[in-house]
Parts: sequence; C-alpha cells; structure tokens
Amino acid sequence: MRYQLRCRECHKTWGNVPQSVCEDCFSPLEVFYDYDSLAQVFTREKIAQGPPNIWRYSALLPLPENFQPNLPVGFTPLVKAPALARTLGAKNLYLKNDAVCLPTLSFKDRVVAVALANARSFGFDTVSCSSTGNLANATAAQAARHGFKCWIFIPADLEPAKILGTQVFGAKLVRIAGSYDQVNRLCSQIADEHHWGFVNVNLRPYYAEGSKTFGYEIAEQLGWRLPDNVVCPMAGGSLITKIKKAFDELIRLKLVEPKPVKFFGAQATGCSPISTAVKLGNTDIEPQKPATIARSLAIGNPADGHYAIQTITASGGFSEDVSDAEVVRSIQLLAEKEGIFTETAGGVTVGCARKLYQSDRILPDETTVLAITGNGLKTTDVLTGEYEAEQPIAPKLAEFNRYVESAFEEREVVNA
Repeated sequence: MRYQLRCRECHKTWGNVPQSVCEDCFSPLEVFYDYDSLAQVFTREKIAQGPPNIWRYSALLPLPENFQPNLPVGFTPLVKAPALARTLGAKNLYLKNDAVCLPTLSFKDRVVAVALANARSFGFDTVSCSSTGNLANATAAQAARHGFKCWIFIPADLEPAKILGTQVFGAKLVRIAGSYDQVNRLCSQIADEHHWGFVNVNLRPYYAEGSKTFGYEIAEQLGWRLPDNVVCPMAGGSLITKIKKAFDELIRLKLVEPKPVKFFGAQATGCSPISTAVKLGNTDIEPQKPATIARSLAIGNPADGHYAIQTITASGGFSEDVSDAEVVRSIQLLAEKEGIFTETAGGVTVGCARKLYQSDRILPDETTVLAITGNGLKTTDVLTGEYEAEQPIAPKLAEFNRYVESAFEEREVVNA
C-alpha cells in the first residue's frame, strides 16, 4: 500500500478510511507513506514533467488510484521582496503568494483539492466543512465543479465578502451564533449522524496533506534548496506542521540537501493560543476566546496546536502576535511596498515578521519566506475609514494643474 492512515501517537495503522481519530488512544491520524517505494517515482525530473500545479507532486499526496485531476490548483509565485525587506531590515526575503491561488484565492484551495479527491472514493455525495471563511469558499467552489452537494457551517460574524464568496457557488450556508470552536464541535456531531464528507473532520488527514504542496513549491522555486526560516500564520496550526513535513520528505528522498529550517508562527494578539504557549514555554494549549479582526485565524482551541508548538520549538523558532492596528498597517505596508494585497492573515504574518527581525530572532542575511495565505479582496472591511474619498475634479487641464499644486503643498506640510 502506497499510503495509509497511522496514529500520530500509538502508531497503529488504519488503512484508508474517512476517519481522523485513533479509536484506541483518541489521538489524531495522519497519512504515512511507503517512502522506499517512492524514491524512484518522486524525483526532480518527474516532478518537472508534471503540470504547473499541485498535481506535479501527486506521488506524495494521498490520492485514489486512477485519480484524474481537472482543476489547476497551486504553484503560486515565490517572489523576492526587496522593498519590504528594506523596511523590515532584511536582505533576503521572499513571499510565497497564495493570494493568487486558484480557484478562490487562498491556500485552502490546496487542502480542499486533496480532500475532495478522496470524498468520491469514500462514497460521499455531499461535502461540508466548518470554516472561518477561506475554507468555506474553497469547499463550495470545488464542490460545484465536481458535482457534490455542499453544506457550509460558519460563525455568524464572518466578513461579508467571504460569506458572499461561498453563497455564489450554490452551497447551503448555515450561520451559527457562536465561535468557530463551537461551529467545529457541531460539525463533528453532524458528521457522526450524516454520511457526509467533512473536509476538516472525517476527511481531515487527507485534507491536511494538501498543505505539504506549499512547502514543496518553496523548495522547488528556490532551486531545490530549503530556506533558513519560514514565517507562517496559524489558526488550527496544521499548515506550519505540514510545511515541516514537506521539507522532511524532500530531505528523506534526497531532493534537497539537509539543513536546519527555523519555523516561526504568527498569530493575532486577540487570538493567540499557540503563540502564548510558545512564549511561556508551555507544551499544551490554553484555549482562548477570539477577539480579533483576523477572523480567518480566530480559532481559540486549535486542533493541531500541540504539534505546531513542537514544530516551532524543536526547530529553534519562535512565535509572535500583533494587534489589530498592526495587522491593518502591515496589510498596507505589503501593498505599498510589493504590490500584493493580502487579507488579515497576511497582515499578521508581515507584522510578526517585523517583530522577529527587530528582536534578532531572524537575521538579515538569512533566506526567509513569509507565507501569504489569502487575498485582501476578502477582507476589505478592515480598511474601512483608512482612506478618504477624493473629491472629483472637472475634466480640464487647468483644474488638474491646480489639483497637482495643492497635492504638493499638502505633502510639504506633512513632511515639514
């Protein structure tokens, strides 16, 4: 068997089933591969011959036999960020830009693609999820494309753009008067009652493997090298652990040279259970009640928080958090310096990176990658009031010249 589920703690194997928890010790299940058999099929040459999307890494994804992908997800740009680097005090800074990931402009498109590849083989005709926004968009869009019925469960206070970005795909949207953690608990109960494929409940082990492609792409786009540091936003904590798993797999299969990589977690101060634990030196999570504009990260009791802490601390990394005001300033900074409009999670990443450079936890000459995981068009509400509406001018050259002169005078007053 090329891959199967295995318990993270007791290591019992469970084959391939829609299940996320070990029935013996109640620990999470993850996908484990026969790496020896993959050494001949997962090579740089064969990857390069594949399509320019996540399916180029199919050999190391949990996909059913004879699966034929028809949606080009991933392989988003890794761009050098010299202007942002100068502002942060860095010299070798990159942005992994999933703000342009297909089809719904966030890294969640990756995980849903792998989850739904398995949903049909497990006999589901309805797919579902609990979501803070981006996962809702991705699940609804891909369910529509693949012909699944779709139910989406969200906290009632999500950003309007993310709610609309789910409804437009025809999914049944259920708004819950509660936090994400309450929504997720409800979905776990529904999954026990209904034969539905919940991408982040009973399909979670397969879904999470899609995040590895984010790490594969970083290494390949750096010329099959690993960076020194990765700064990653954290909600449930899965992404940072799966990027680490991707790097470990590439080392094991001799696609990259071994080297230590430090992992840095980024959270909003109003919901920072993982960051708080790292700073206190704790190995367990103390759940928090979310209170932040970064709603895509507002998970007070993260499912993979314990493993995220392990990933960060074992690598010699650290975790930071930033206020809502810092999130907004960081969104603006990234847009003004690099022309990339990110949502609040990206603002969290950039803001935390600034703190990490200032505290010398990340050094200027090191190769550092910031994970930009979603598009700013989804969270425009956080910028309300940040920009004044300009008064229109008449379509006359003299009018424009007066406007320019006035603008220069205002700039001189500001700079005085």
